[in-house]
Amino acid sequence: MGQDPAAIIAASVAELKARVADAAAARFGFALKTTEFPWSCDYYLKTGEMMPADGIAQLRPFDAIYLGAVGWPKTVPDSVSLHGLLLPIRKAFRQYANIRPHRLLKGVEGPLKAGGFDILCIRENTEGEYSGAGGRVHQGTPDEVAVETAIFTRAGVERILRFGFESAMRRRRKLTSVTKSNAQKYSMVFWDEVTDQLAKEYPEVEVTHTHIDAMAAKMVMAPESLDVIVASNLFGDILTDLGAAIQGGLGFAASANICPDRSAPSMFEPVHGSAPDIAGKNIANPIAAIWSVAMMLDHLGEKAAAEAILTAIEAATATGVGTRPGSHSTDAITTAVLTALEA
Repeated sequence: MGQDPAAIIAASVAELKARVADAAAARFGFALKTTEFPWSCDYYLKTGEMMPADGIAQLRPFDAIYLGAVGWPKTVPDSVSLHGLLLPIRKAFRQYANIRPHRLLKGVEGPLKAGGFDILCIRENTEGEYSGAGGRVHQGTPDEVAVETAIFTRAGVERILRFGFESAMRRRRKLTSVTKSNAQKYSMVFWDEVTDQLAKEYPEVEVTHTHIDAMAAKMVMAPESLDVIVASNLFGDILTDLGAAIQGGLGFAASANICPDRSAPSMFEPVHGSAPDIAGKNIANPIAAIWSVAMMLDHLGEKAAAEAILTAIEAATATGVGTRPGSHSTDAITTAVLTALEA
């Protein structure tokens, strides 16, 4: 966004985002113009679709999208909400880089003995195991067959790995490429080969190849040894839930779906779902949603505002606010972050 006072954000759920983003805007002297869309599972129950047929066209002019938690599996299958809203947006806007940071915030005690870690997990976001290629035949019969085909293109694999290398160059210059090439001898061996080819362009980066099962163990046993992780759509999805667990829970898990060339809007969202079991009880941890706001502002060029939000989050957690499930209400945690941000 830089100095543009009219950056536009499309949001499906706006309350927490608006309070924090508006406070940051007021402090750092920029303006946010927002448009809210009601696309959700409730919208699906009323209309039969997660978003209208021209939904992508409606979103395209915006600078960024802030997506609230989506999902209500008792009424709408997760496969419907995922394939009806999230995946079409990610694919249509070429948001091929899914970025998920994992680190312990001040005051948060994770389940591990590790004193601290700072992991950036980069997940391929538009193809791989979630390509949607496949089908079912002979449905409802003993001969029924279901086929799900993972699609890995050279363009897709190379661009996500290059994004990972560039990210490592800005951090501690360590990159771990995660595959299962000992068992998947085509797609994952191909991924390993592209990793090695690109590594020659980044001699400053220490590159490690790790299988997905070994990486799951390493994230538990030695998370402090990790810097940037790059993984396929499925593997990245699994590892980032594990990353959320070791950083204290899904309530701390923020994410960004990035269109790196900025030809279309990027999308920012908390990793977790809508948690229908606690909906409306004012006990959900909003930190992941607020952290996602910081990632959005950083992408839009308001880096000082983004850093201030992260500092405010840690100022709140350092006092114990929001560090344990159920210890503080959603409103209390948000107020603590706002108080620190406005101080």
